[in-house]
Amino acid sequence: MLLLWVATLVSIVTFFVHLIAGGKAVAGPLLESDALPAASKWLNYYCWHVTTILIAYLALAFGLLALTGGNGPAILILSSLTSCLSVLSAVVALKGGISPLRFPSTSLFGAISIFGWGALI
Repeated sequence: MLLLWVATLVSIVTFFVHLIAGGKAVAGPLLESDALPAASKWLNYYCWHVTTILIAYLALAFGLLALTGGNGPAILILSSLTSCLSVLSAVVALKGGISPLRFPSTSLFGAISIFGWGALI
C-alpha cells in the first residue's frame, strides 16, 4: 500500500504544479494571447480545467485505493491512464520540437504510473 500512498502524493504534487506553475506559464499566457481564434482559445482553456479536474480525481482515486487496501482492476486502469498521459505528453513535445522533459506532465504522469504499476506487483 505504500506505493499507492506515493502515487497519491505524486498526484497531489502534480495537481499543484499544474495549477500554480502551469497556470502562470500556460493558462495565463493563453488567455492573454490574441493569436488564436476565440473558439480555439477558450476550448484550450476548457481543456486546461478538464486536466485540473482529472489530476484531482487521480489523487482522490489513488488515495481511496490506498485507504481501502487497493483494487487490482482500478489500479490497472489508473496506471494505464497515467502511462498514456505521460507518453502523450512526450509525443506532443517531440512533435513541437521540444524536449519531453521540458513538459512536467511527461515526468509527473510517468512517476505516478510507475508507482501505480509497482503497487500491482
